[in-house]
Amino acid sequence: MNTEQANKMRTGKGFIAALDQSGGSTPKALRLYGIEESEYSGDAQMFDLIHGMRTRMIKSPAFNGDRVLGAILFEGTMDRDIDGIGSAEYLWTKKGVIPFLKVDKGLADEANGVQVMKPMPELDALLTRAVAKGIFGTKMRSVIKLANSDGIRAVVEQQFAVGRQIISHGLVPIIEPEVDIKSPQKAEAEAMLRSELLAELDKQPSSQPVMLKLTLPSTANFYAELIRHPSVLRVVALSGGYSRDDANKKLSENHGMIASFSRALTEG
Repeated sequence: MNTEQANKMRTGKGFIAALDQSGGSTPKALRLYGIEESEYSGDAQMFDLIHGMRTRMIKSPAFNGDRVLGAILFEGTMDRDIDGIGSAEYLWTKKGVIPFLKVDKGLADEANGVQVMKPMPELDALLTRAVAKGIFGTKMRSVIKLANSDGIRAVVEQQFAVGRQIISHGLVPIIEPEVDIKSPQKAEAEAMLRSELLAELDKQPSSQPVMLKLTLPSTANFYAELIRHPSVLRVVALSGGYSRDDANKKLSENHGMIASFSRALTEG
């Protein structure tokens, strides 16, 4: 773990930019940027365009470590250069922005009211590459749709099991068990999630911290105990489909949480 980056992440101001759109969400990101699907053909051209978009964002004078604490990259972005420098190295050395890598391979089918992550058989190899390229941490997402205790426990146990694998490579995992904002049991699910997260965090040494990326809760400051936990480096909020105004209002009601919204960059 890079101590300078860890200290900045623990105490710094700003938000975490989510630049990790994968193949499925890239067309929407390009459309927000002003490029329609009819203007390109095939994945190779699409990923060239999205890298051009991300490069332009990253090189913008407004995109700097005073406002942007970290940026979550897609694997394809990590493997590419910006001005002849690896993307992760460019972020940190030229911009003062801490680089993260999205590592999950998507969601399994829903069971017990949740979607756990698909298996990641090549994770160790990916993490080895990430370390070599100057990545600080990772991000991986699960989804909780109902207040099902078995399902929520499965999500949290999987996240921490994989998280400890990531920590063994010297990286800091962002654990993201998203609660669906459309869930009819959102508040109940959040209560179960908080309990399960605290149970795992109490087993986690403070010298090997994790980060948490959580849906903005139904009750203000609901995650205060997680934010204070010695094994948590930072808690960041996902907007999860709330309008930007709603997300900003909810964020302001949750002291100590910082934003990790991709739309902050693409909606202007």
